[in-house]
Amino acid sequence: MRKTFLFTLLAVLLVSCGGGKTENKQETAELTTPEQTVATADASNVNVYYFHGKQRCKTCLAIEDVTKKAIADNYKDNQKVKFVEINIDEDKNKDIVEKYEIAFSSLLIVKGEDYTDLTEQAFANAVNSPDALTSLIKEEVNKQLQN
Repeated sequence: MRKTFLFTLLAVLLVSCGGGKTENKQETAELTTPEQTVATADASNVNVYYFHGKQRCKTCLAIEDVTKKAIADNYKDNQKVKFVEINIDEDKNKDIVEKYEIAFSSLLIVKGEDYTDLTEQAFANAVNSPDALTSLIKEEVNKQLQN
């Protein structure tokens, strides 16, 4: 029953992402571009990929904000951890989007060929429980750093 509810909730949230207002935040000084990440991929680095489309809903924007803050607050001095924002609608990101088979807003924590998909948990927690999402991101990044 709970799985059905969560799946339904996730489906509703994902559908609502397509009709939201577009908000473009440019903070390029702190961000790593997808091209830089793919070109300099190192199996010892942990990349936190936030995939999104052109139009994003409130929840999609919250996922980005919570994730970006979690990485900045906890790993700013760790050069092995990078936050990477990827617009799935841009042709330049086609290769990485296809590699991870991304079709909508997604949150992945990647180290080498291993990755953890936090999309479902991100949609469930970003707006109402951002601390829970932050803890989950930290837990998964730390787990990847130890591997």
